[in-house]
Amino acid sequence: MNSPAGTTRPLRIGISARLMYQVPAELGFKNKTLQYLEQSLAHWIMEHGAMAFMIPAVAEDSRRAARHLSVVEYVNELDGLVLQGGADVAPQTYGQEPLDPRWAGDAVRDRYELALLRAFLQHGKPVIGVCRGCQLLNVAFGGTLYQDVATQCPHAQPHVDPDLYDRLEHEVTFVPGSRLAQIYRGALRLRVTSIHHQAIRQLGRDIEVEAVSSEDGVVEAIRWTKGYARGVQWHPEFHGDRRTLADSSPIMLDFLTEARAAALRLIDHAECADRRVPRPPLRLPFEPAPEQMHPVDG
Repeated sequence: MNSPAGTTRPLRIGISARLMYQVPAELGFKNKTLQYLEQSLAHWIMEHGAMAFMIPAVAEDSRRAARHLSVVEYVNELDGLVLQGGADVAPQTYGQEPLDPRWAGDAVRDRYELALLRAFLQHGKPVIGVCRGCQLLNVAFGGTLYQDVATQCPHAQPHVDPDLYDRLEHEVTFVPGSRLAQIYRGALRLRVTSIHHQAIRQLGRDIEVEAVSSEDGVVEAIRWTKGYARGVQWHPEFHGDRRTLADSSPIMLDFLTEARAAALRLIDHAECADRRVPRPPLRLPFEPAPEQMHPVDG
């Protein structure tokens, strides 16, 4: 490892952008498209000592930008990728047609995020998908989605409530022995947020389930078995200090630890432009709620 003594750097994590095509009048930006990230997602990364960078999408009509920069150049500068939640995945992206015009999704964002996802994985750098990002990870490997849980899974409990938003919670059950269960120290069940009307239907190639909704079996977490890519249907970044919900730190710490390991593996490659040693992630103190102190039996 050829790094100057004592020279280190923080980990650098890319975040896919949310896209807003119809901007509310009160925000200005008439006839413009906005690209943005949700604050708590950036803070989830930053509070563990890593830097967060939003990766702008390049629209099909932005030929100048597309000419000068490629997805691979972003991958070379960053240590890992987090796919944000947001708009539905377009059914056409997994070979279907919308069952309802409201569920048409965002095919432009799909293409942009799929290009990022595949490039990061091809370069051996880890990926986390949150909510929509979890669904897109499954679709990337040939999986499909329920376009609307309430319509296509009438037995399912409510998984979204516009009024409660991130205050809607439910319990998830971890698959025993899964990596996700291991990083939560053998816990069987924990409570999480629920803000989604779509969900995983058919699993993609080399995708395995790591957690399901305890009441109805809806898939809540997945993992790609050929490299480091994990998807969670809930929003760990919204859990914050809500002690009744699963601690968000184990997922991010596991991801950042892998991002650092990947960076260290690449540091002596001829094309590595920054040979500073990436610093380990910060482990913050957390006081678990009583139900998180011990695995739930049964």
